[in-house]
Amino acid sequence: MSGFSASRVAAVMIKEFKQLARDRLTFAIMLLIPVLQLTLFGYAINFQPRQLPTAVLVQEDSRFARSIVAALRNSAYFQLTAQVRTPAELDTLVRRGEAQFAITIPGDFTRRVVRGDHAQILIEVDASDPSATGGAVAALASLPQQALAHDLKGALGPRAMAAPPFEVVLHNRFNPESITAYNIVPGLLGVILSMTMVMMTSLSVTREIEHGTMESLLATPVQPIEVMAGKLAPYVLVGLIQTAIILILARLLFDVPMQGGWTGLSLGVGLFIVGSLALGFLISTVARSQLQAMQMSVFYMLPSILLSGFAFPFAGMPAWARALGEMIPVTHFLRLVRGAMLKGQELGDQWRELAALAAFVCVVTALAMARYRRTLD
Repeated sequence: MSGFSASRVAAVMIKEFKQLARDRLTFAIMLLIPVLQLTLFGYAINFQPRQLPTAVLVQEDSRFARSIVAALRNSAYFQLTAQVRTPAELDTLVRRGEAQFAITIPGDFTRRVVRGDHAQILIEVDASDPSATGGAVAALASLPQQALAHDLKGALGPRAMAAPPFEVVLHNRFNPESITAYNIVPGLLGVILSMTMVMMTSLSVTREIEHGTMESLLATPVQPIEVMAGKLAPYVLVGLIQTAIILILARLLFDVPMQGGWTGLSLGVGLFIVGSLALGFLISTVARSQLQAMQMSVFYMLPSILLSGFAFPFAGMPAWARALGEMIPVTHFLRLVRGAMLKGQELGDQWRELAALAAFVCVVTALAMARYRRTLD
């Protein structure tokens, strides 16, 4: 046996390049993953969310109240999306997650400011995701000094020179102590289910194709929808067991509150598990090997973690990233889980997320069936 040969190394290298060129899917994923990571981390991730949705309840029509609303509107942190008439409307917007901040200016605000009688405004914060509101809460510290600077003149000038003319009372809702685990642990349910269900199903079906056992199954009179149902049914049970384990440990180990919303949460878990399994089945009809199935599963998981609001504040992303995030089922499932566990959302508060998950199940199942029939042909 001769020594080291550069020509033999070159021959093996050329053979490897040719094999890689033939496996176009793997080659494309290898190139796309770093581009996707760079784009998402560089453009979509923002730890200082701005333009957070804000609802306002103004109980008096006065110049001072209008000045406060204008100051909030001019701030980079708040985007006034609703001006309601009753506290009940304000509470509904916060509970549904449609408003991150709820501001109440009381009916005696102007009178108290003029008299120097400890005027206050109430700002309720959806603290279920503490990282999303930290910058905006810090910006509120300057509101009492700046909002009425142009109004407290003349006879009211001494009010501007003394203590702040009013006080901002903050009320953190759903997570008063800003405990990060209350936000992360419920979100892990969606990430773990998505990762295991998609990957397990795609690898299971692809393994049968590689081992040739799928051909025996295709020789039977079993219909495509029957094959899909039979393959996915065991994993539905696995997903339900995983869900029970995560919820029990979330309560026992991290003391995550369980406020209610069990009907919507149960429906959401069922839809999300079935949708994730159907997606895994769809991936298996495209992948030609278990390696490709795993690569495609990872390619799906990357935006699911980064754009869903699990790891980074959803409100801090640019509009295009939020639009992509809305198309990811994990986004809607996380809202559903956090809304039920932290806010006690009713079924009427959860219908948008349930509808999005149901649409995902229908679309992915239809694509999987269409692709599976073409594979049979």
